[in-house]
Amino acid sequence: MSKLPVIVGFGGVNAAGRSSFHHGYRRMVVDALPGDKARRTYQSLAAIMGVPSDQIDSEAQRQYMRDHTLIRKIEGNIFDTEHVAWNKRMALSGAEGVLQFVTRARDLPDSLPSGWQVTELGDGKVSVSVSDGCNMLLPTTRKIEVSSAGQLPTGFDPASLYGSRNHPRGLQMAICGASDALKSMGIEWQTVMDSIRPDQMGVYASSAMAQLDDNGFGGLLGARANGGRVSSKQLALGLADMPADFVSAYVLGNVGTSGPSLGACATFFYNLRQAVNDIRNGLIKVAVVGVAESGVDPRVIDGYYTMGALASDAELLKLDAEKGLTEPDYRRASRPFSSNCGFTISESSQFIVLFDDELALQLGAQIHGSVADVFTNADGYKKSISSPGIGNYLTMAKAVAAAAGIIGDKAIKTRSFVQSHGTSTPQNRVTESHILNETAKIFGIENWPVAAIKAYIGHSIGAASGDQLIASLGIWHDNILPGIATIDHIADDVHQSHLRLQKEHMEFEPDSFDVGILNAKGFGGNNASVALLSPILSEKMLKGRHGNHVWQSYLGRREEVQTKAAAYDDAACETGFSVKYQFGENVLDGGDLALSRAGIGIKGWAEKVALEFESPYANWLDSKE
Repeated sequence: MSKLPVIVGFGGVNAAGRSSFHHGYRRMVVDALPGDKARRTYQSLAAIMGVPSDQIDSEAQRQYMRDHTLIRKIEGNIFDTEHVAWNKRMALSGAEGVLQFVTRARDLPDSLPSGWQVTELGDGKVSVSVSDGCNMLLPTTRKIEVSSAGQLPTGFDPASLYGSRNHPRGLQMAICGASDALKSMGIEWQTVMDSIRPDQMGVYASSAMAQLDDNGFGGLLGARANGGRVSSKQLALGLADMPADFVSAYVLGNVGTSGPSLGACATFFYNLRQAVNDIRNGLIKVAVVGVAESGVDPRVIDGYYTMGALASDAELLKLDAEKGLTEPDYRRASRPFSSNCGFTISESSQFIVLFDDELALQLGAQIHGSVADVFTNADGYKKSISSPGIGNYLTMAKAVAAAAGIIGDKAIKTRSFVQSHGTSTPQNRVTESHILNETAKIFGIENWPVAAIKAYIGHSIGAASGDQLIASLGIWHDNILPGIATIDHIADDVHQSHLRLQKEHMEFEPDSFDVGILNAKGFGGNNASVALLSPILSEKMLKGRHGNHVWQSYLGRREEVQTKAAAYDDAACETGFSVKYQFGENVLDGGDLALSRAGIGIKGWAEKVALEFESPYANWLDSKE
């Protein structure tokens, strides 16, 4: 019988703050929250932003926290948008045909260019005469064309949480996000390890863009060009699979499956698909799924800007020309489904922990929701690799059909909402709205509520669909679907006859929605859609499958788990993130294994890796004659 992948923990950090316990989601809807929940949101932000805890009721401090979260002008702790370093090419020649200069002998190139004559001057210096002139690269700065981004809250530095040892920022964020998700469970990790075989765990994490800052591929590719040296770490730490590798080695001690996937802007869902399939098929019982992406970097921004994909300062000013602004409205840089000019890049690390339904009940785990299915489809033949295609029509229709197969065609019409990709590009507003609208038509949905949270936090590339999933858990918890707050109208070319797109938050009664349909579109034809089930529906399904006696026993165990989880949240709201990072601890080698034909025992694990397999091909060699 198929297993149900249940979400038992989640965490991370993005421009809205800490993800666990719905704090990041609540930052997006803080203006609609009751006083106690709003205060808790500010308390969580204050803990990671360095705001004194006794000042969170000050309106000035709350305004500071609002101003320095979500999308805003890129701040100097990331890079100075007015003075971005680069090398300007210059052609030099002498005033009378010969160019002369003095330098240190050791600074001369190993192979002298044609036309260079060198004269020793003593004291390690030489005079160089160049008859043909030469080209040089002059270190200088420039103003970047895109100044807005969804960067982590001001004052929060993931590198300060542990011995980061020159790790790329994305890997620092991965450690932070996975730790938060793990501790949000309220179950000790050793308890989880003792409850499964070592090979019944999987880590499905990655980054779409790899690690492109100076400690990763950015430094590797630019070192020699900038006159520096390549370090021994830049290549290895730059790899796109490193978030999975770091979490396996330094957070979990994972010896099971490691399955990082890439799917451009749908990368989180590509990882999720692998995890869901492995749990449903009984191959694993525990999955840690995530993406950490750090794209707020001048080189990454330069690439997307040159493609025409980003909302530049100049184009944003054109959108608001009638307002006579002297600088862009950075807060409103991302305007999904409205008049817009490009997406806004952001950084994010989002992780979830999945159990199969039996393990969730056995350990008394919290049930935040479950994943019915994940669908991915490519676009077929296409003219431009970056343009949209037909694949997303397939994934959306299949996700809705999968959900309807659980709750019925009648319920899907009124008890589902959409988390759109909603990038804020002119092309996306047309193509995705058509996909959503046509999907609604074929399933008889008349007024489908649509969220577009990139309006608040921007587009974190590979982590974006993780942002959407975790925000959806918050929607069910607090019964508020975030409005598209940065817009003042829906663009004329948006298809919306069967959609509900609005600026205002949509508040609803508890247990109004059973299903969230989450959508992601990625460059290259990487499309993914998810049928996500609410916590209430998930619990009904588990009770129906396992029976009331098992369910009541589970509820008793869950009380202690919830208490421990709440204690972690209380501590994190006081002092910020608490990172689990075990570098050089409990390192295993061949001497820590107990090898036998029946199984492999591993130090630190209660169960063995089983070596008894029932082959699906066992009788294929039998003669049929």
